[in-house]
Amino acid sequence: MKPSRRSTVPPFAVMSILNRVAQLRAQDRQVISLCAGEPSQGAPSDVRRRAAELMVDRTPLGYTETFGIKPLRREIAAHYRRWYSLDVDEDQIALTTGSSGAFLLSFLAAFDHGDRVALTRPGYPAYRNILASLGCQVVELACGPVERFQPTVEMLEAAHAAAPLAGLVVASPANPTGTMIDRDHLADLAAWCRDREVRLVSDEIYHGITDHTIAASCAWEHDRESIVISSFSKYWGMTGWRLGWSLVPADLVSTFDALAGNFALCPPVPAQHAAIAAFTEESYREADAAVAGFADARAIVLDAIDDLGWTGVAPADGAFYVYAGIGSQLGQHSDSESWCESLLEEHDVALTPGTDFDQRDGGGAVRVSLAAGPEAVAAALIRILRFQQSLKT
Repeated sequence: MKPSRRSTVPPFAVMSILNRVAQLRAQDRQVISLCAGEPSQGAPSDVRRRAAELMVDRTPLGYTETFGIKPLRREIAAHYRRWYSLDVDEDQIALTTGSSGAFLLSFLAAFDHGDRVALTRPGYPAYRNILASLGCQVVELACGPVERFQPTVEMLEAAHAAAPLAGLVVASPANPTGTMIDRDHLADLAAWCRDREVRLVSDEIYHGITDHTIAASCAWEHDRESIVISSFSKYWGMTGWRLGWSLVPADLVSTFDALAGNFALCPPVPAQHAAIAAFTEESYREADAAVAGFADARAIVLDAIDDLGWTGVAPADGAFYVYAGIGSQLGQHSDSESWCESLLEEHDVALTPGTDFDQRDGGGAVRVSLAAGPEAVAAALIRILRFQQSLKT
């Protein structure tokens, strides 16, 4: 007896680091965790209030439609009108068990075993690992500062010429870099995909968390055959509620519905009912206040870059991350994994090594999550500077 070959994907390093953070905190260590993309503010007050009411009123909490309850899908459709002036058919909105569930269902619906799917490097490791587990060929596009860590049409042309692509996964704002694709660039990518019958999958879970110098653009503004994935986890701070959604192209609705029904029956039902309250004016205000805190934390890190001696910093247009090179600060450490481990064990600060996002060049980079807020970030930087100084003595 042995595990399946398809299951031999690398673990998500962030989760292992979080486990170690929990162990150290259980020993009364005052660990500052800047490794996970988990907003510290939690769900909006109206969502919490509605969740509490659900536990005592008589709202049915049994199975829902596979795509989720219609009142919530209507609110999401209204949200697209509010943010993008975009009309979305509620019957093409599929609620999912987090954005993770949306990625699994989308990849299953859109791609066959052996299909070549392009994505950026560095990038969110779950894209690569889910696709690999499904038997797809992952085509990594090496994106650096020159490309603002985002794919170009020229890169796609080269990859497609080598062997035809079936899909492209983009993220804006991106994890781990925070960089965004502006409206014209996204339109160009969408047009390239449409002309070559390449399915575009657009990860938009960090929409709403931007510095507003680049307007967030929804892929459905450019191509209704693309798949759009979003979530309540980031802007609304609802990570543990495990609720996301996908805008499903018309040609995939029946396929997506069949897969969702077999995989999960329906998304978490209490979370669905409570999430309706995420669209109140008060919930938007609370979420925007948290975004302002992320911006303050981002400024603190960027102001400290020269003192830190970090290089190759990605333009952090949005999300709540800073991705930077630490090659000159490694000291006796061979790579960022060893460096991050020592930082955690010796100075109680948890960062994520770049190897989680870039298996080729990530050994000289780290990702700092700003989600813990400006005070935690400022305190962590003092410890990081002390750690780096110790490597020089």
